[in-house]
Parts: sequence; C-alpha cells; structure tokens
Amino acid sequence: MKKFDSPHKVVYHPYVTEKTMTQMENENKLEFIVDLKSNKKQIKEAIEELFDVEVEAVNTRIDSHGKRATVKFTSEYSAEEIGMRIGVF
Repeated sequence: MKKFDSPHKVVYHPYVTEKTMTQMENENKLEFIVDLKSNKKQIKEAIEELFDVEVEAVNTRIDSHGKRATVKFTSEYSAEEIGMRIGVF
C-alpha cells in the first residue's frame, strides 16, 4: 500500500457530469478522480481532511479517465454545499 504525505496527492479533482450532478442532489454524493494506487480508506481520510466533513461510504472504479471515487457524505453534510465550495457549479 502506497503512503501519501498529502491528501492532495490522493484526490486530484471533482468529476462532473449530468449523472454526478443528479447524484449530488438526490443521493448526497460527489465523484472525484483519485490516484490509481489509493485505496478506499485513504480516499475517505483525504476527503474528510480536505473538506472537513464526514464520509459515509466510498466506491471506486477504474475507467478511461483514471480511478474514480464516488463519495457519499453523512446526513449532517450536504454534497451540494461542498460542491459549491470547491467550484463544481
């Protein structure tokens, strides 16, 4: 398992499509492009540190864009609010 010295080396940037916008509004989820060598625990810790939130679950998949992580936030946090803070809109 690779050790990352910064959460910015785990999470690269948000991934925004119509589908991810719907997930953000209806399911309290955001999607990010992440390092290929990162695991779900590292992604969860990086997101929590970067955005000062609590993460409920992380799902990952690898496609032509790289490794994508779908992050579901706990009910106390709004994916829409986090999206606005990071410039998704």
